[in-house]
Amino acid sequence: MTFEIRVVGDMPLEAEHDLDVAVKKFLEQIGYLAQEREETVGFRIFRECFLKRPENVWSADDIAHEIKTSKPTVYRYIKKLKNMGLIEESTKNMEGQGPKKGYRMKYGDFVRAWSLVESHVKVSMENYRRSVEHITRLSKEEI
Repeated sequence: MTFEIRVVGDMPLEAEHDLDVAVKKFLEQIGYLAQEREETVGFRIFRECFLKRPENVWSADDIAHEIKTSKPTVYRYIKKLKNMGLIEESTKNMEGQGPKKGYRMKYGDFVRAWSLVESHVKVSMENYRRSVEHITRLSKEEI
C-alpha cells in the first residue's frame, strides 16, 4: 500500500471559524490540494461527500453526479485520498444492479481516519530515522 502525505510545521487551525477556509487550508497542508490554486473540484469532493457524509459509500458515478465533474477527475482525487489513508474502498448495493465498488471515509469517521494517518506518519518517520542511521553507519565505514 502506498502512503503519501505532506507534513508541514504549521499552527493548528483552531482560530479559523469558517469551515470552508479551515478545510481548504488543511487539505493544502496535507498535500491533497495544491496551494495558491483554486481547486474547487477536489475540495468539493472531500467536503460534500466524505466530510459531510462520512458513513456514506460513494460510487465514482455518485461523486461525479454530486460534484458535476467527470469520472476520471473523481478517480484522480480518490487516488490521493486513498494514498493518504483517509478513505477506503467499500461495496455499495445498487438497486437492480447488485454490488458496486464505492468509497467512504475510513471507519465512517474523519477523526478515526485521521488517527490511522497519524500512525502511518509515525511509522514512516521511524523508518526515515532508521535509514538515516544506516546511511550514517555506511558513511563511517567508507572513511
